Amino acid sequence: MHPKQHLYLVDGSSYIFRAYHRLPPLTDPQGTPVGAVYGYTTMLWKLAEDLDKADGPTHLAVILDASSQSFRNDIYDKYKANRPPPPEDLVPQFPLIRDATRAFSLPCIEEQGLEADDLIASYARAATRRGWDVTIVSSDKDLMQLVGQCAEPDDGHEGGCIDMLDTMKNQRIGIPEVIEKFGVGPELVGDVLALMGDSVDNVPGIFGVGPKTATKLIQDYGSLTAALDAAHDMKPSKLRERLIEHRADAEISKVLVTLKDDAPLPQPLDEFRLDGVPPEPLAAFLERHGFTSLLKRLGDGRGSPDRPTQLNPAKPQTAGAAASAEGNRQPLPEWPVIDRSLYECVQTMERLQHWIDRAFAARLVAIDTETSSLDAMRAQLAGISLALGPGDACYIPLAHGGSDMFAEKPQQVPMAQALAALKPLLESDAVLKVGQNIKYDLTILARCGGIAVAPIDDTMIISFDLDAGRGEDGIGGGHGMDELSTRHLGHTTLAFKDICGTGKKAIPFGEVPLDRATAYAAEDAEVTWRLHQILKPRLALEGGTRVYQRVDRPLVPVVAAMERHGIKVDRAALARLSEQFAKTTAGIEAEIHQIAGEPFTIGSPKQLGDVLFDKLGYKGGRKGKSGQYSTDQAILEGLAAQGAPIANKVLEWRQLTKLKSTYTDALQDAINPETGRVHTSYSLVGAQTGRLSSTDPNLQNIPIRTEIGREIRKAFVADEGNVLLAADYSQIELRLAAHMADVPQLRDAFAAGEDIHARTALEMFGTVDRDTRARAKTVNFAILYGISRWGLAGRLGIEADEAQAIIDTYFDRFPGIRNYIHSTLEGVRERGYSETLFGRKTWFPRIRSSQQAERQGSERAAINAPIQGTSADIIKRAMVRMGPALAEAGLAHVRMLLQVHDELVFELPADDAEAAAPVIARTMAEAALPAVRLTVPLGVEIGTGTTWDAAH
Repeated sequence: MHPKQHLYLVDGSSYIFRAYHRLPPLTDPQGTPVGAVYGYTTMLWKLAEDLDKADGPTHLAVILDASSQSFRNDIYDKYKANRPPPPEDLVPQFPLIRDATRAFSLPCIEEQGLEADDLIASYARAATRRGWDVTIVSSDKDLMQLVGQCAEPDDGHEGGCIDMLDTMKNQRIGIPEVIEKFGVGPELVGDVLALMGDSVDNVPGIFGVGPKTATKLIQDYGSLTAALDAAHDMKPSKLRERLIEHRADAEISKVLVTLKDDAPLPQPLDEFRLDGVPPEPLAAFLERHGFTSLLKRLGDGRGSPDRPTQLNPAKPQTAGAAASAEGNRQPLPEWPVIDRSLYECVQTMERLQHWIDRAFAARLVAIDTETSSLDAMRAQLAGISLALGPGDACYIPLAHGGSDMFAEKPQQVPMAQALAALKPLLESDAVLKVGQNIKYDLTILARCGGIAVAPIDDTMIISFDLDAGRGEDGIGGGHGMDELSTRHLGHTTLAFKDICGTGKKAIPFGEVPLDRATAYAAEDAEVTWRLHQILKPRLALEGGTRVYQRVDRPLVPVVAAMERHGIKVDRAALARLSEQFAKTTAGIEAEIHQIAGEPFTIGSPKQLGDVLFDKLGYKGGRKGKSGQYSTDQAILEGLAAQGAPIANKVLEWRQLTKLKSTYTDALQDAINPETGRVHTSYSLVGAQTGRLSSTDPNLQNIPIRTEIGREIRKAFVADEGNVLLAADYSQIELRLAAHMADVPQLRDAFAAGEDIHARTALEMFGTVDRDTRARAKTVNFAILYGISRWGLAGRLGIEADEAQAIIDTYFDRFPGIRNYIHSTLEGVRERGYSETLFGRKTWFPRIRSSQQAERQGSERAAINAPIQGTSADIIKRAMVRMGPALAEAGLAHVRMLLQVHDELVFELPADDAEAAAPVIARTMAEAALPAVRLTVPLGVEIGTGTTWDAAH
């Protein structure tokens, strides 16, 4: 029996373009562009290091495209005709990339008339026939047609099989992953591709048939030919007409997407054997092109790299310990220091067009807007900055000059003219727009210029998806530009207050002199560009791509649109509530003073503490470092439990005054004078678990179950003729716990539609009544938050030993929950982070703290983070899919207005509520698919009404 051989075929062409867009423009000592070469070299090196020793390759080759022409152009002359030529500075790097491959002493295979995919297919089939296993290193969807193909055992060989390795996602791709992506097995991927076509390669497909429709057709009929043959028997529809009319396009598309797997092999397979990397050619190549950091990795410039099949992976505990509070610092590229004197102030259309043309050529531009206010719905645009590389940035003033109409205005391009010129760039699919908190810029540009900016990347969200919880603050607050610049670039940015001043002397940004405005604004754009170059590659290397691409990035324009829509509130109703709250609090205040025997300022913690513990003599008072008593909610609740009537009154007084100031008063001030609606601002990085947080005003903390909270919700109303529709996930965290902890009793209960708290009461207490159900409900949620015996005792009003007995019984009845808690904590201690089902990481740097309170707090948060984070990911996916789903149902006019925890609120014509409800419910219920298939159904409850309260 021959030893098993394993061939790795690297799709080098995809590496080249990834490398080009990953790094800034660099030149070698000879002045030749080498940014893509450097990136390609580091990626090839990284691949070699990451291939596991036990399953590493015995043979490896890099496959490249020889040219842009292949035999497919003879079949279909429009094939790839729409592809733009490669960037001018990339062309001279192609031969150097071949040199880089050979410097590693690796075969570099290409052949005129064939694409890299065809060579990969031919080599893969030849290798499997010899009994070799084959791994294709690529994420190319066309190559997924080969996955799972195995050769029959022959001539003493065990049959070989093919899989893929996507290094962008650090994911192996087998048959299940292909089915998840396409809905069909690899053998039918070509049929799906033939129906949907490919605009990038100019494969025609059938017009109007997208991925979902293509997949369904192949699933229903079994093949492309069968689907096309069945078209005449389908019900009359646009789809039927298109299948019949464009049959020839689908058939030629199938030919174009089918890989040629029988091409002659330019180089024998045996010559792909790995025998180590001789250091001399690699060192000479690195030295010639000035790649000093890589040269050092060879060991004093001449040491030998590890053989590509030999790995030394970090042990889990090492990886966890490496999770420093500052995050994952990356070595800086060899960039020049930030020099603000290099920035250009663009004051003519000629220069603006120059920057626009260059941005189109670069295909990536960092953007930032300067405005008069942080409120995106009221701010006026002052100017826009762009950055294309280190030191390569500009500021375009649009509304600078004194506020006095007679004040002299500096020369600047008229705003309407500038925005009209920028619109094609900012909306072009061919140019990636990068921003820091770009949601704000999307709203400003949509309001002021009618510009729908896309596609986008957001450095703030990328940082959050990489390092949530990693900073000293322990939440997502460490992702602002100034902090990221200091942490990752070692650069201190200009402060806004140093440009505009503070207090009474502050001036609007539009009144800042242009030289200072340019320095500040263009620096923001350049810093954003640099951060993107450093942070974006980490997503692939650290497993953050999935949650960023599938959850957070597509959510940004959705949330921006929600904020612009806003929600209508009844000012008169709010005013009545404010007046009512004022009268009620005044009455409560009088009662408190009567109990205390004297008037005092209830809102003063010092005065309240003196009254409670010194004058009235209640026990349990404790003084802090300031020397005054603590009077927080826990203290007051403890006093109330002792029978202190003043404590209940103070708690009631605090709630009412907070609701009045936070909602009934503040919401009136928050009504936008132009729209007549309230526009909250959602942060995608404000909660460690990934939940959205609402500010200015905060609409997520309105009490749900109290009468006062209901009164406030009644003030949120629909326009005349419309209704509000509220769609709420039912007990989603318990459902996810049942799935993630593998609890059969809870899974079965949810599948059967049972009352989950009643089922828990039956399992734990043997009987179901009002009391046992209430206790079971408390325990169900408390356990998921890692509650202690003392905490549960406080919630249930029992002794700690009895609470511990309840916890023990719970774990005995549901051992999966205990195992989940144990494995989750062990995993966080080892790795330093928890992870949701969608790959969202939350770091817990204090999980091993010597301080018990810090350690236990981290443990409680770590237990809940995967569940709450997965819940957040699911509702975000539902929000992203909601617009297309409603549009497909002919309900594009339905507006999503709010997201509050597990609830989405919509506004729509009353006549459309019946049609919209099932679409919304289905989209929410299926939001996890196909990435995650849950073992419990997601329940969605829907209500409608003319007010938010009535919709519940």
